[in-house]
Amino acid sequence: MIKSIFWTVIFGFVAAILQSTLLSHLAVYRAVPDIALGIVVYSAYINGVMTGQLSGFFYGLALDFLTAAPFGLNALVRTITGALAGLMKGTFFLDLFLLPMILCAAATLVKALILLLLNLLMGGAVHAYPLAAPVLWVELALNTFTAPLLFAFLRRFNSLLLKKGEM
Repeated sequence: MIKSIFWTVIFGFVAAILQSTLLSHLAVYRAVPDIALGIVVYSAYINGVMTGQLSGFFYGLALDFLTAAPFGLNALVRTITGALAGLMKGTFFLDLFLLPMILCAAATLVKALILLLLNLLMGGAVHAYPLAAPVLWVELALNTFTAPLLFAFLRRFNSLLLKKGEM
């Protein structure tokens, strides 16, 4: 389990760097696909709740050091998202197209709802997606349509991302 969490965090960290450097130049309405969220969702789906929430927490903590967000915000959002994705383990067959799209779309919506709830609870101290602006919906579309490619790529690394004894 430690190996899969470690590699999920490493893959997520590399994805976060790619998102903030390369993909930020290709942004549509200031939205880029959240590849790192897809990595946490993939790891959680194939490994279960505990791995999902721990990898989400540690990746979110690493992301908190990189961003100007309040410390712990990304850790909270990624932990909850990873735990919810981990609950889905074994419920559906992981196909190549439809399920990755559904999982990543749901994770994007969960992330947006958590941020909106925290924004309401903390009087605007936490940045939330404006629901009327296109940035959320463009990111949702980007995450949804890049998910099959991301999951296919991550399947190549199942030896690193899968818990020992589950290959």
